Amino acid sequence: MTPEAKVKKKVKQILDKHGAYYFMPIGGPYAVQGVPDIICCIKGRFVGIECKCGMNVPTTLQQKNIDAIIANGGVAIVINESALETLKKILEDLNNE
Repeated sequence: MTPEAKVKKKVKQILDKHGAYYFMPIGGPYAVQGVPDIICCIKGRFVGIECKCGMNVPTTLQQKNIDAIIANGGVAIVINESALETLKKILEDLNNE
């Protein structure tokens, strides 16, 4: 399992614990490029999660999508191994809105 796949697995476990609806868009030649790795909805809020390992950062296109989600009132975050607690806090806050 790749380091990024390990992050995705942990993110999915956290989402399951919070009862979020989520899916992982399939990549490929016909897919929309730059879409976050995990798309979810929790308590009516749209959340895009870009998973990275280590100090990796989003590509320019991924960042453009993250910015567009935020500009439209959604939540978009970049998560790596050290930011999993941040994700838990965000989901707890959304559950309490």
